[in-house]
Amino acid sequence: MLTNEQRRDQLATFTTQAELGGGQERINKQHEQGKYTARERVTKLLDSDSFIEFDKFVTHRCDSFGMEKTKYLGDGVITGIGKINGQQVAIFSQDFTCWGGALGAAHAKKICKVMDFALDNKIPVIGLNDSGGARIQEGVDALAGYAEIFYRNVKCSGVIPQISLIMGPCAGGAVYSPAMTDFIFMVDKTSYMFVTGPDVIKTVTHEEVTKDALGGAHTHNEKSGVAHFRCDDEDDCFERVRELFAFIPSCNKGKHTPRLSTDSVQRKNNKLKNFIPDSSKKPYDMHELILEVVDDQHFMEIHRDFAKNILTGFASIGGIKVGIVANQPSFLAGCLDIDSSIKAARFVRFCDAFNIPIITLVDVPGFLPGTVQEYGGIIRHGAKLLYAYSEATVPLITLITRKAYGGAYDVMASKHIRADINLAYPTAEIAVMGAEGAVNIIFRNDAANKAKNVESYENNFANPYRAAELGYLDEIINPEETRKRLYDYLKALEHKQVIRPDRKHGNIPL
Repeated sequence: MLTNEQRRDQLATFTTQAELGGGQERINKQHEQGKYTARERVTKLLDSDSFIEFDKFVTHRCDSFGMEKTKYLGDGVITGIGKINGQQVAIFSQDFTCWGGALGAAHAKKICKVMDFALDNKIPVIGLNDSGGARIQEGVDALAGYAEIFYRNVKCSGVIPQISLIMGPCAGGAVYSPAMTDFIFMVDKTSYMFVTGPDVIKTVTHEEVTKDALGGAHTHNEKSGVAHFRCDDEDDCFERVRELFAFIPSCNKGKHTPRLSTDSVQRKNNKLKNFIPDSSKKPYDMHELILEVVDDQHFMEIHRDFAKNILTGFASIGGIKVGIVANQPSFLAGCLDIDSSIKAARFVRFCDAFNIPIITLVDVPGFLPGTVQEYGGIIRHGAKLLYAYSEATVPLITLITRKAYGGAYDVMASKHIRADINLAYPTAEIAVMGAEGAVNIIFRNDAANKAKNVESYENNFANPYRAAELGYLDEIINPEETRKRLYDYLKALEHKQVIRPDRKHGNIPL
């Protein structure tokens, strides 16, 4: 029988063995590639000394293909709970030093266990993905493990925030778990996501493509929109995650704590007094307007590199945390298209699920025309944004800064789809279309008086007053009072409650 001291030594030995993962040589190789180990990542992301590990000594039970001869304590994934900014979170981190982070049955069960814990205790779950995919030696057991994770992603959706950090390869079936989470962070030059890799693509389609071009951080942040954040390195990634957690709650029933700021809500936005150009065709940067209005000029943009004609992100006004959706006149004139509609709809639905008020800044000339958009399904994709706003029950405040034309006016959180407060600057233009286009239709047979008719149309319709007369605008405000007005209305809507019809779920036009 072992003595108590021997038992303690045994625990220390096993602990050291577990913490070495695949061994020092593989740890060194990870470092040489500019990557931290799975355990180092957990330590760097979480608050100091807050991590409590689960299942440190779990190993696989596979005896096929000689697997029984190689076992690593922890089975290639670190799981547990800790804190970020003092907020409790659940976490798993795949260890590439153990079989390239490949997922087997025991590995999957550890992830499922920590996800169940997160859901039961209503805390966010963070996954650090660094894996070559399914553990081939375990066959269908590995595939079953992925499916169990996918099922939990859906079960957790809209109840607790789910965050994915892609820290290395993420290929095949492994990509679908991150795809169902709320936010995906990728690291430039070291993280990749793809369903099929370059070698398979070359064999099947004869296309030649590099890993980076196929599924790197640039590709998924700029082209596909799969990822929400592109980070310079792993340290930058951890900082961005911590920044995100300053804006989101622990669960859909969690109380929002005010964000501390010394920025007075009474501050005048004098910069905005003449910010909107006199010409409705002249672009301006909506970023500048947002930064002028929010607390401390801090706007955490989401999906920054994708669909740049619309802006989405988090900020606070008077300490009240908000989501912001804004047309960007400096890119594609702020038109709505397929990508921007999907981007904004997803963000609106996240904010609504987690009770984050939404401020919508409108300067939209309409939907982007053309066969590419029509063949791509702009009708269906534009309807997603319309559906998301119409479904939302959080406080909705809309401010029209300039153009709001046609169906895009309706879609961008108009009064008609139940925005709570609809505001406009004196520079706002609310109409079916721009003056010139309207005159070309209405007065198509009066070309001689086109200039006069355009001027007449602008005087009568290119302003916010017709909408105000009909009650479709609650107030027309001067730009310099934007911050104060938004704060006043946010406070007034703090206790908003909406009762929806009883149903299993709606059928969003996917």
